[in-house]
Amino acid sequence: MKRLSTVAFLVLSMVMAAFAQQPKYVFYMIGDGMGINQVISTERYLAACDGSIGRDTLCMTTFPVFGLANTFSYSNGVTDSSAAGTALSTGVKTVNGRLGVDHENAPVTSIAEMAHRKGKAVGVTTSVSIDHATPGAFYAHNPSRNDYYNIGIDLARSGFEFFGGADFRRPVGKDRDQKSLHKITADSGYYTVRGIEQMATLPKGTTKVILTQPLAPGKTEDDDSPGQLPYAIDRQEGDMTLAQVVEAATDFLYSTGKDFFLMVEGGAIDWACHSNDAATAIQEVLDFDQAINVAYNFYLQHPDETLIVVTADHETGGMALGNSDYVLHFERLANQKQSQANLSGAMFSLIRNGEPTWDDIKEFLQQQTGLFSAIKVSEEEESDLLKVYQDMMQDRDKIVKNEYTSDSPVVVEAVKLLNRKSRMGWTTRAHSGACVGVYAIGAGAQNFGGMIDNTDIPKRIAALAGYAD
Repeated sequence: MKRLSTVAFLVLSMVMAAFAQQPKYVFYMIGDGMGINQVISTERYLAACDGSIGRDTLCMTTFPVFGLANTFSYSNGVTDSSAAGTALSTGVKTVNGRLGVDHENAPVTSIAEMAHRKGKAVGVTTSVSIDHATPGAFYAHNPSRNDYYNIGIDLARSGFEFFGGADFRRPVGKDRDQKSLHKITADSGYYTVRGIEQMATLPKGTTKVILTQPLAPGKTEDDDSPGQLPYAIDRQEGDMTLAQVVEAATDFLYSTGKDFFLMVEGGAIDWACHSNDAATAIQEVLDFDQAINVAYNFYLQHPDETLIVVTADHETGGMALGNSDYVLHFERLANQKQSQANLSGAMFSLIRNGEPTWDDIKEFLQQQTGLFSAIKVSEEEESDLLKVYQDMMQDRDKIVKNEYTSDSPVVVEAVKLLNRKSRMGWTTRAHSGACVGVYAIGAGAQNFGGMIDNTDIPKRIAALAGYAD
């Protein structure tokens, strides 16, 4: 039986009722890895690109209520995404690596599940795979966040009306010997839509939708997913965006005529920060903020009935603004044309297809990062890059392994130098224990200010929206 702190929710319900109208429409928006400095650096970057010192506000930072949330898990001072997602979805802290269960592996109920039991329409959307840790925390119950196949089974069982994002990571299981999750979800009444344009072709009477990206050439639906929508910095015409997914989800949920709950994850902020890729991370924050703007536009149409809460599961990378003198040069990050992952792919191709000289590498870096052209590189800095190039040519299979990518050593070193030249610092390629921001607007928003724990957020949403028994 799933554990629910009924008494705590009832007490909170009485407190919240005194302060706010019950929201009919709830947007719960989570920037994975999005610490305070990820938000601030994005605002500073926008200002710097306009030639000014200061900040250009994001949609989320215009919200009238701001708070800070602790992020530690039951087992660790530094949480992972599954424990943080569980805390944010259920109000219960758990052990790192576990999803939708407490520290004793007992299932715990998410606010999405509560909302659904109360007859609300529910959506779960993300820019990474729909079975990843944060989205999974809202519908799955598993001792291991890496059990993607069974997390997908839980998705099919949830009955939620809308899922959107990248496809299942392991649609036929780790050993490719299980019944396809696409068949299982279809048997459970889900209609899968590939690409935003197909939302207009939904059969009449469709009640449950999975929206995911079109298949890449030569791929089948049962191939393992790459795990994310393309990074914003790498986006090509026709690529699906998180904002489009959120707009589709909002329109579909609203069309049911029911109150709704929608979780939105900007999942790839974390991925970029694990790589210490500042330019890519900033573009992901901007992309997430575009999705927040979709929710905000809905709020403007329904201001007395809508609640938007934006937060993060944790901070990733230990991002710092400033690394030497009292200046910032964030505008230099605009010289980076692709993500570190895509630049690495291009570099690997360059090495496979020939014998690139150091001059060839320098030309590549000039074009893709602005180093040696828009950004001056000292003799010592070039010597360091040259040594990495020479080592790479001696061992062409050498990679730098990050959390989600395997990157070229030269590209990693070049991005590190670009960050340093921009006065951007990092302390880790993992998560940090920093607090994260909470930004809120709408019915009951005043309950999310001040210093709170991450477990307080779902409890307060559930109390305000009437999800608790």
